[in-house]
Amino acid sequence: MTINPLIVLADVAAAWNTKPLDPDVEHHARRAVLDWFAALVPGCHEGPAPLLAKALVSQRGLGKAICYVDGQASSARHAALLNGTASHTAEFDDIYRDGGYHPGSPTISAALAVAQDMGATYQQFLRAVIGGFEVGCRIALALQPSHYRNWHITATVGTIGAAVATAMLKGGSAGTIAHAIAIATSFAGGHQENLQGEGLTKPMHSGHAADAGVLAGLSAAAGITGSLNSLHAPHGYAAATSDDRGNWEAALEGLGVWTPITRITFKNYGCCGHIFPTLDGLSILMEKHGLVRNDIKSVHVSGYGPTKSICDRMQVESARDARFSLQYCVSALLVTGKVRLDAFSEKTLGNPAIRQFMDHITVTTDDEIAALYPRLRQAKIRVELLDGRVLEHHQETRKGDPENPLSDGELVEKFMELTSPLGVRSQLALKEKILRDDLFSDDLSLLAS
Repeated sequence: MTINPLIVLADVAAAWNTKPLDPDVEHHARRAVLDWFAALVPGCHEGPAPLLAKALVSQRGLGKAICYVDGQASSARHAALLNGTASHTAEFDDIYRDGGYHPGSPTISAALAVAQDMGATYQQFLRAVIGGFEVGCRIALALQPSHYRNWHITATVGTIGAAVATAMLKGGSAGTIAHAIAIATSFAGGHQENLQGEGLTKPMHSGHAADAGVLAGLSAAAGITGSLNSLHAPHGYAAATSDDRGNWEAALEGLGVWTPITRITFKNYGCCGHIFPTLDGLSILMEKHGLVRNDIKSVHVSGYGPTKSICDRMQVESARDARFSLQYCVSALLVTGKVRLDAFSEKTLGNPAIRQFMDHITVTTDDEIAALYPRLRQAKIRVELLDGRVLEHHQETRKGDPENPLSDGELVEKFMELTSPLGVRSQLALKEKILRDDLFSDDLSLLAS
């Protein structure tokens, strides 16, 4: 390798601190922050974050960062940990599709905590988010798809994105940011069993990534150094966690021409993104043919690798299980018409009509679709009707992806639904601060539960 990708990416991130900010890029960044808050609020009330907040109450520390889980001021690391955990709980956080990575939860959680603690401006915060997304998303491109075989990439690469954002906010030079990346590679962890298996650990992956990234960024800003070959060396991070030491040509394509925050997927459903093309395609068939649940005998879905390996899940005992079960989500769509927050409520989870139809849904892998992953997420849906007809549909895009994005209006609608515990007045005030004004103009602790 003739170039050092770590140095290249650090230079790109450093440039975001000073270069003119294109209005379109800034608008995309504000959309990402709005979506982060939407994903955050449900996780302040359910999942591991409230439990963790109580367990760590004595570890809060001094600082001006806001832990939205309990509405208290804390150190930046404490807030990053808890907010990062909360924002990854309801499975509504953003996706960088081509890298199979959720950048917002770890990166924005870290950047917001550090910015609040140090009294940064909203512009400084947004620039750090853009830079953190740039580096994290491009490293995800280098590592995938092989990295995802054993590693949860939001847990791993999220640590690096959070470190970059932190170092940028601390005024770090390209050299400082490079050392933040290097240090972060030693903190980055989180395996697939705690993503696919039982338990409440998965949301903590993002919280830990945010916390560890803040630690790495603050360490670099304090003068601590790491190996600047940490990404691509024979014993570096890419070699340890992916095939062939990473595809850095793909990762660095288009540097200076486009930036990843303009190509983010915002979720339209409250479940694993690998289920989205199935839900989109089935919704099209239902609308086109006027179908309801009682018309349908069976549904068969052909998708790419994770459609089968992660989401072919008949055993559903919790909301977390349901969010990763294609059978549950398809059945919930057919029975209730939506797969949003209410689909994973205790009442809906116990709906016998949903449970009974799950047995009529099957999943396989399609070689043609699998070959396009991760750049494209597609599904082929085959619906057999009780009257004997068979309907087929090839869903080539996902609602929310760059080719079919959520409009600003649709994103606001999602935000208002997910943040409803705040009350309409606080919701509207927060929305305006994020999209039109200055998020840091006054204390936001009132938004926490």
